[in-house]
Amino acid sequence: MIATVKSLVLTGLAGEVMTIEVDIQDGLPAFLLLGLPDSSLQESRDRVRSALVNSGFRWPQSRVTVSLTPAGIPKRGSSFDLPIAVAILIAQGVIPQESVAGRLLLGELSLDGRVRSSRGLVASMIAAHQCGIVEVIISNESRALTTLIPEVSAYLVSDLREVVSFLSTGVRPESLFSSAQLHSIESLPRDSKLDFSEVAGQEDAIAALVAAAAGHHHVLMIGPPGTGKTMLAERMVTIMPKLSREEILEINAIHSITSGDKRVMTEVPFVAPHHTMTRAALIGGGSHQVKPGAISLAHRGILFIDEAPECDAGTLDSLREPMESGEITIARASGRETFPADFLLVLAANPCPCGRLFGKGRSCTCSSLQVRRYAERLSGPLLDRIDVVINVEAIGRLAFTSASGSSSSELRTLVSTAREKARERFKDESFSINSKIPSELLKSRYRPERKALTHLLDQLDEGSISARGFHRVLRLAWTFADLGTVTTPGVDEVESALAMRSDFLAATIATLR
Repeated sequence: MIATVKSLVLTGLAGEVMTIEVDIQDGLPAFLLLGLPDSSLQESRDRVRSALVNSGFRWPQSRVTVSLTPAGIPKRGSSFDLPIAVAILIAQGVIPQESVAGRLLLGELSLDGRVRSSRGLVASMIAAHQCGIVEVIISNESRALTTLIPEVSAYLVSDLREVVSFLSTGVRPESLFSSAQLHSIESLPRDSKLDFSEVAGQEDAIAALVAAAAGHHHVLMIGPPGTGKTMLAERMVTIMPKLSREEILEINAIHSITSGDKRVMTEVPFVAPHHTMTRAALIGGGSHQVKPGAISLAHRGILFIDEAPECDAGTLDSLREPMESGEITIARASGRETFPADFLLVLAANPCPCGRLFGKGRSCTCSSLQVRRYAERLSGPLLDRIDVVINVEAIGRLAFTSASGSSSSELRTLVSTAREKARERFKDESFSINSKIPSELLKSRYRPERKALTHLLDQLDEGSISARGFHRVLRLAWTFADLGTVTTPGVDEVESALAMRSDFLAATIATLR
């Protein structure tokens, strides 16, 4: 008898239903695993054998052939332990074949038969739903994650004996959860430890960050050490709008692949890799198994890179394409995998290598050549994709004695109101935020006022901005219009947007004069 069980293999975030076939024949005891398994999957033989024996079942003393089809797709990970064990028991007649019809099995087995959660569970359940699977059998360790996809009935099991009892008798284990419970989880309050009211001074910088959050515009903060650049960046997540259910699903699908975390993420991600990171750590990669990088972990959230000019040459430039497309495709000899990477980039930089080039620059020990070379570490094409450049200046004693500024909740209201205006304006479009307006629509449907457009075209003719910068200024001008009271960007909004795009190199060199 040939037993078949359904499981799932992930390629990036995309999944394909896989059939596990087991054939037990007379002959010398052997275990053959076919279908391009990796080393961790090859080790499943010993895990499955120990789990079966320690759970009170018999390991077949015959020739066991396990085929993973489609055979041409590489298989990796330990999530196939449970379906392989169940298929072996079906082939021995312990479990009826019809009991697994229409059901998907995922889970790693411990040596004593316990069913453990596996990486990529959220992505697997989303893929299963897209493939028409409505029932999955998984570990009860993944209880919280199953609330994200109520369309798929998740039967939670603790060990192999419970799986066999369920499939043999039809007595169902605990099933999770209702959509009402999902709504309550999505409504968990934000972390209240960070708030913009704690920031002394820096009103201009905070206003610029509000505009960046409202329109999803990339940011560069320039200032000497100790002026609050990191403090401002960390608090930016507190003014971002609440995530939708689709966004929560995307975020948890990505994080389930990389971390295997069993908790549900409902807040805007904040990812801050060290400036010594490699390019693979930033954009993703790997020699055997391709994994998402920091840009994908920051999907729908904020990617903060402090000391940006200190990054290795070319590392930051690898962000240029994902900043435009919102995704990253990693090509390897085994194939191509695509991960979402729609992040809001926040860079922080000192004005010079010593960091003391502020005011009249008298305490700076750097030469003009050192300052120029330091500024040129951020390439022109990368800076051209930055919409908001903020000069974070040192604050005086008055800022520490004056009343606190606006709180994060007040600023979040401004951001949410501006986002709602944009969403209403773009209700018939495929996008909903200003930074995603296609270039061709900026020339027709979403043109600014005539005087504002003429003024911006003059800047283009003078070479002050590039063609990409022209479109980015228009998108930022729409955000200023949404934060204000006008319905169409005018000269004031365009001027405000132009003022935000000051060049890093020009600003630092000008300080020396």
